[in-house]
Amino acid sequence: MSDSTSSTLVPTLLNDLISALGVENVLHRHDELVVYECDGYVIEKNTPDIVVFPTSTEQVVSVVKLCNKAGVPFVPRGAGTSLAGGTLAVGGGVMICLTRMKRIIEINTRDRYAIVEPGVVNLWLTRALGGTGFHYAPDPSSQSACTIGGNVATNSGGPHTLKYGVTVNHVRGVELVLPDGTVVETGGINEDNPGYDLTGVIVGNEGTFGIATKVIVNLTRDPEAGRTLLGVFDSVDAATETVSGIIAAGIVPAALEMLDTLMIQAIEQAFHFGFPTDAGAVLIIEVDGLDAGLDHEAQAISEIVRTHGGSVAKSITWRTRKEPEYVAIWKSRKSAFGAIGRLSPTFCTQDGVVPRTKLPHILRFITEVGLRHGIRIANVFHAGDGNIHPILLFDERDPDQVARVLKASHEILDECINVGGSVTGEHGIGVEKMEFMPKLFTPEDLAAMVVLRNTFNPDGRCSPDKMLPGGAGCIERKGPGHRASA
Repeated sequence: MSDSTSSTLVPTLLNDLISALGVENVLHRHDELVVYECDGYVIEKNTPDIVVFPTSTEQVVSVVKLCNKAGVPFVPRGAGTSLAGGTLAVGGGVMICLTRMKRIIEINTRDRYAIVEPGVVNLWLTRALGGTGFHYAPDPSSQSACTIGGNVATNSGGPHTLKYGVTVNHVRGVELVLPDGTVVETGGINEDNPGYDLTGVIVGNEGTFGIATKVIVNLTRDPEAGRTLLGVFDSVDAATETVSGIIAAGIVPAALEMLDTLMIQAIEQAFHFGFPTDAGAVLIIEVDGLDAGLDHEAQAISEIVRTHGGSVAKSITWRTRKEPEYVAIWKSRKSAFGAIGRLSPTFCTQDGVVPRTKLPHILRFITEVGLRHGIRIANVFHAGDGNIHPILLFDERDPDQVARVLKASHEILDECINVGGSVTGEHGIGVEKMEFMPKLFTPEDLAAMVVLRNTFNPDGRCSPDKMLPGGAGCIERKGPGHRASA
């Protein structure tokens, strides 16, 4: 190979991959590969030796078999929006990028399902359903970029998880290329299938069980109408107490999102929606369903907001999700991470979960951690199900800032565990949170997970060193902040 190539793998592997996929679907020069050295988790970087872009299940099978023949690890990747390092090529190897497998194969509104390839962007599917009266319910904040395959890998949620559930609640079946190249199909177009629920096992596996090449998803009927309210509060505590008050009243919002002052200011600078920049916090509260009764629910929510010292700055009545004011408020919310770029060159987003009643405590704790480590932290999160997303602002070029961010992140996640929560709600474990698994699970629990992983992935060659600490498939890592060269 020439000096300009990054690959130090078995010499024949690159040529075999080019023969199988075509030269236009294989990258191996270092200047091409550096783009793929990290995903949305920028603290750790590992450059793959080769990146391939299969366009069919058959090509994925070919790549997997060639990697096995050469004894080389491989990792699937979608759009690279993972916030936990789930798509890092730890130790190098071959990255299988699925973005060119982007066909919506079938939409069947009569039986309420769609069949898509893994590279289909989440929002593309809902747009394709426009005018049919249906949509795809899981809506991660990154839905304009993230892929269905990536959503399946991490069991993604989103703002409307509170009412509609996470990805696993909307997947009927998966076509999966196992780590040895065998193709299996789980579930199917029917909503009920006999036997073990292998689809439920596969959703959330973070690429450690194989590579999804087709996904059958449920389609959800559009609500008849909705009400979206913007509650404004002087303090984070008042907003979090309101969250508990709404749920305690027996109201199940479609969405219940919270933003703090720093996040409000960033969004307002970017989008000028009309968020009050002097507010301590705002809540985006949405109810939907049959039109009859929604006014009553909206009034009840408004009363709860006022009871906790807040006010309702906006109340949007809508019949479709295309109405301009509705689109604007959700564009502002879902563009929050992009808006953070106005405040800091780099950020690290955490994904803890706590009981709703512990939200006031954990947010105060996050503030204390930020002050202790000299790190600015913005908060925008799914308050309705206690899924927090503290965004730690820093400059990755400064090793001291990186070290402080890591310490702060670990303290926040430890406290989530201490109050009866978890370290992830939808971002996954990836490489970032493996060390927390023994804090969440007993040795017996982890051993059972290893048995399951090894059943699918006995050689540990597919997505090595992800999710589970130690054991098969774990290779030496240099630690956060390391930039591995190929």
